[in-house]
Order: sequence, then structure tokens, then C-alpha cells
Amino acid sequence: MAGTAGTPGTPRVLRAMNDRAALDLLLEHGPLSRTRIGKLTGLSKPTASQLLARLEAAGLVLATGTSEGRPGPSAQLYEVNPAAAHVAGLDVTPGRVLAAVADITGRTVATHEVPTPGRRAAGSVVRQVTDALDGAVKAAGLARDDVRRIVVGTPGAFDPGTGRLRYASHLPGWHSPSLLDELAAALPVPVEYENDVNLVALAEQRLGAARGHEDFVLLWNQEGLGAALVLGGRLHRGWTGGAGEVGFLPVPGAPLVRHVTKANSGGYQELAGSQALPRLARELGLADVPSGPYAEAAAALVARAAAEDDDAHRQLLRTYATRLATGLASLVSVLDPELVVLSGAALTAGGEVLRALVQAELEELAASRPKLVVGDVQEHPVLRGALESALAATRDEVFDTSR
Repeated sequence: MAGTAGTPGTPRVLRAMNDRAALDLLLEHGPLSRTRIGKLTGLSKPTASQLLARLEAAGLVLATGTSEGRPGPSAQLYEVNPAAAHVAGLDVTPGRVLAAVADITGRTVATHEVPTPGRRAAGSVVRQVTDALDGAVKAAGLARDDVRRIVVGTPGAFDPGTGRLRYASHLPGWHSPSLLDELAAALPVPVEYENDVNLVALAEQRLGAARGHEDFVLLWNQEGLGAALVLGGRLHRGWTGGAGEVGFLPVPGAPLVRHVTKANSGGYQELAGSQALPRLARELGLADVPSGPYAEAAAALVARAAAEDDDAHRQLLRTYATRLATGLASLVSVLDPELVVLSGAALTAGGEVLRALVQAELEELAASRPKLVVGDVQEHPVLRGALESALAATRDEVFDTSR
């Protein structure tokens, strides 16, 4: 009511802002002394003391040992209370549901995987999601009700108008019109759904190669070829959630694919997706082409090609780089991003060798010159992004001491 009553609400709002600033500093730096918190926030010693007492009483910070071993007298250190809240993230692919639980500091405390082979009905999808969540929650020594928020990453996107999953016909069981209602009934907390590649971009923006960047494109190549678009610091999802579904992009060098949603593929996917690499390797006469899932075979081929120095492997990598740059040139020409992040196993396996080849090709095919980097978040990046998304919203709730 500060806007109508003058000053009464103001001190509380200022206190809450200082509390949040201190909590964010503790998340960033780890344990800090009262003096250090005061210096970093610009608060006086008495005010910093009151702030820490308030946060300790609210269960948001803990006293955690002293700063022994440093010059001067030892000082009491404080840290964010990891148990103040927990969140969950889920990464859904056609083959499995992987769940993780993190505490409020962002530390992953448990994971659990449920394999999902074969065709599935909506009811079994709900069961697999709840089994994966319950497995992670139990491994963390928690109950379901201890989780404040869940973020689920899937291929494609749920259309905000219809609530149905689009752009992911390869994900069986997830296309029932009642699925989101059934999941909401089965899960006890707020649940959000996000495109898997968008979550990878969020992980890179918060923790990895895109930190400090407001305009970037993340190109992902694993089970499918996709992109995430971050414009002005925000994810651009599009009218139906389909922004970044670049696998459907018609490109030179690939036949024109019609009825793309039925085929669940398009020109760029056929030209540069994971499934194209084993085929290309055989055309170049390479021996020992890996079999098995496309993503794993592609990653193994790219890693080997980046490490070997014979003509056939060099040609594989050069051809692949040209194909990747062909689709990227369209994205770069339309969006003019500051940065392009390469992510997904079929890209990160090539490391700096592949990155440099794609950069050189893109500079010939596109007028603007974004910087290309390899993604830093390579261990379960979809899951990490889901946890980061859940943590951001949960911290806004839990760390708001004005409530």
C-alpha cells in the first residue's frame, strides 16, 4: 500500500530488496561473513546484522562455520539454507523419462530414470512421469509435497491454444487432448512444460557459454535438429510454440520435404541431422560406421573425425560443417544474433575442430558474423535447464521476504 499511504510500506519493500540482494550474493559466492555481505551490498554493519538475523529466523540462511585460516580474527560465515525449498526437473525423450531434484542452491540431490520403450497410452505416460518423479524424490529423502515446482522438457511444444503437443509426432502417448489435465491431477504442485531445446538455451544462458548475452541462437543436434531463439534476453517461442523447429526448414542440398509434420522431418533435418551422418560416412567409404541410435552413432562419428587426420575423416567433418552452416545461414540472416551456441552430442563431440569449420563456412554463406561457441553445459543439458527454470520461479517466491 506504499503508493497510497506514503511511507508505511517503504521500509518493508527496501528490506525485502536488501534480503534478496544478500541471498543472490550467497548463491553466487558461497558462504560469506557479515562484513563481506555488508561491503558487497553497501549496507552498514548493524543493518547487515539485522538482515542476517531476519533471514536466519526465516529459515533462508544458516550459520556455517568460521573464516579460519584467513588474515585477522575469524568471522562467522553464512550460507543459503539448501533445505529452504526443492524443485524437480524432467527430461522426456522417446526412450526414457529422466527426473532430478535440486535444492534451492541449485545442487542436484537425486536423479531417477524410467525407460519408456514402445507405444504408450496417455495413462501410462502419467504413470511414467509420476514414477520418475517419485524415484528422484525418494532418492533425495523427500516426499512429493516437499517439491515446490516441476518443469518438464519435451521435444516439440504444447500449443497454448489447444493444450496439445505439436512438432513431436515421435513421442508416443503425449498427444492425448486430456494429457495435461491428467498430469495436473496426478502431480501435487505447479507444473510447467517447455521445449527441450529452449531449456538447453536457458541452461547455457544461466550457467554456460551464453552468460551475459541477450541475443543468441542455440543450435541443437541430438535425436532431432532444433534451435532456441533468445531475443532481447527472452526466449522467443512463437505463436504455437514452434519457433526454432528448424529441422523442418527447406534448405539447398536436400530434397523438398512435403507434409513435414506427418514425416516429422524436413530438409535441414535430412541434410544435417544425426541420421545423415552414418549415411554420409558410408558414402565416403569409412569403415566401422557405428550402428545403433542415430544420436550416439553421430556423436561417435564426429568425435572420431575430429580426432583423426586422414582424408576421409577430414572430408566427413568438412561436409558436415557445410551442411550445418547451410541452415544456420538462414537463421543468422533473419535474426542477426550476437552469438550462436552449438549444443547436442552430434555437435559438441566435434569440439573446436568442428566449430572452426562451421564458423568459416558461415562467414561465406551469411552477411552478418555472429560468434560461434560450443556449449558448456554438456551433462544432461535439458534436465539442467528444467531445474534452472524451476529454481528461478521458486526463488522469486521463497526469497520474497515482503510477503
